[in-house]
Amino acid sequence: MLRPTIKFFLDNPLVSLVLAAVFTFWGLSVAPFDYGIDLLPRDPVSVDAIPDIGENQQIVFTRWPGRSPQDVEDQVTYPLTTALLGVPGIQSVRSSSMFGFSTIYLIFEDGIDFYWSRSRILEKLNSLPSGVLPDGVAPALGPDATALGQVFWYTLEGRDQNGNATGGWDLHELRSIQDFQVRYGLLSAAGVSEVASVGGFVREYQVDIDPSRLETYQISLEQVMGAIRQSNLDVGAQTMEINLAEYFVRGLGSVKTIDDIELALVTFRNDVPVYIKDVARVSLGPATRRGVLDKSGAEAVGGVVVARYGANPLEVINSVKERIREIQPGLPVRVLEDGTTSQVTIIPFYDRSELIRETIGTLEEALTLEILITILVVILMVMNLKLSLMVSGSLPVAVLMCFLAMRYFGVDANVVALSGIAIAIGTMVDMGIVLTESILRRMEESSPGTPVRKVVYGATLEVGSAVVTAVATTVISFLPVFAMEAAEGKLFRPLALTKTFALLASIIVTITILPVIARLLFSLKSRKGVTRLALNILALGGVVFAGRHVGWWAAAALAIPALTGVVSWAIEDRHRLSHAKP
Repeated sequence: MLRPTIKFFLDNPLVSLVLAAVFTFWGLSVAPFDYGIDLLPRDPVSVDAIPDIGENQQIVFTRWPGRSPQDVEDQVTYPLTTALLGVPGIQSVRSSSMFGFSTIYLIFEDGIDFYWSRSRILEKLNSLPSGVLPDGVAPALGPDATALGQVFWYTLEGRDQNGNATGGWDLHELRSIQDFQVRYGLLSAAGVSEVASVGGFVREYQVDIDPSRLETYQISLEQVMGAIRQSNLDVGAQTMEINLAEYFVRGLGSVKTIDDIELALVTFRNDVPVYIKDVARVSLGPATRRGVLDKSGAEAVGGVVVARYGANPLEVINSVKERIREIQPGLPVRVLEDGTTSQVTIIPFYDRSELIRETIGTLEEALTLEILITILVVILMVMNLKLSLMVSGSLPVAVLMCFLAMRYFGVDANVVALSGIAIAIGTMVDMGIVLTESILRRMEESSPGTPVRKVVYGATLEVGSAVVTAVATTVISFLPVFAMEAAEGKLFRPLALTKTFALLASIIVTITILPVIARLLFSLKSRKGVTRLALNILALGGVVFAGRHVGWWAAAALAIPALTGVVSWAIEDRHRLSHAKP
């Protein structure tokens, strides 16, 4: 099976070189590390700090204000739980009933598609027969996010032009700004599933009814509630044509002030109207709350940004930050009594992008150092510049090909997944070393005048089957990991996948690209090693640039092979001069 493949690429070196270039540039465009190459379009692998090992879960939330937990359990939670048990793919159902609301957690099997399960739940909720739930109770499906979806937290604070805290804003004012300005602005960011408000006071109209006045006017509580409900309605009517002009007739009833509620008509007594203000006191006040947001010991108002299922957390956070920069200038401003200008400012206090960048940065540095150390070891042990270039060049290409597989197989780049690549680097370089050693031995044993293509073809064919068999054995050893389920599978399967991708990529490079590179390198002839010396001197010149703009490790990576090449050239040249005929 390998014979025609090796022969095809050796006979068509341009195809192999184009394939290597495509893999390289395509891999750079999808790599989780941003190399700052503006010419390439970016479609990176989804990046996160840790793998999401949560269950395949959906949440059904139901409000029933003012009811005790027992009433909620008997009339909402239990009927909904029994009805939702028939949804296909459900593994287990968990529920809890609290004062005024019910929460049902539906755990699906791991193989069930996330959005398919949501559609089945919605179908079931829409098909509930009448009478199953109390009147006015409407269950709602939770946001399309996982337990690790909370990627960005922020608070709203008064700040001056220099960013110093000034205060000057009440908690209910900040909560209104959060609910009606900031929240809607951030919901439009790409990849955001939900923006939940936390802390502060929700402003509401509160009607405190006087029972003695109700008894005096002989009015029931239902009548008062009905009057308030009907007072907040705009009523539409027909049109009237007067003097060839058409007029729209409608009744305006939307509540805008406390007076609008106080002047709402309840009934008549002895032809005298009875208003809400006659039987109750209307005021603005805070809604009942069950929690607060604390920041450094003081109450605060803020929000939680939840990323949509399957979205790239790093891109979602960047999109949210961009939206914050857009809406920040439009937030309210006021002048305090001391003359200080205070503007409501969005202040992040939990930003997962910092953790993601720290994690990915550590792994990027580890991968880079591991590749460079491997290259140095190969150069020092093989002591052949051409073979060292072949083995060294195969590692970055294979890693970029692994990024391609991660992108299109849906494997996120996190600390576990990228560790699989780091573990596989030793095996990846072994394949190149085995191939190059076979080519070098064949070159030494071949008679003068033997075509380089024939030597490379025979050497590749000799070790190709053994290399493929060795890698296949390693891949097969991961089958138990692929069979893991639940949290264990989600934790360890990415590592097994990325190591498998890396090994398969190294096979492709070893069979299709390295033989062509070996043929081209061994076909080059240079007299008296001038070309070799020039390349090494050029590498030494790059040491200074790498040390200033990249890092000491990059300078060392260039310096050691370059110095080794110069020294070996000098020794060979001295040996050649000493054996020259007089």
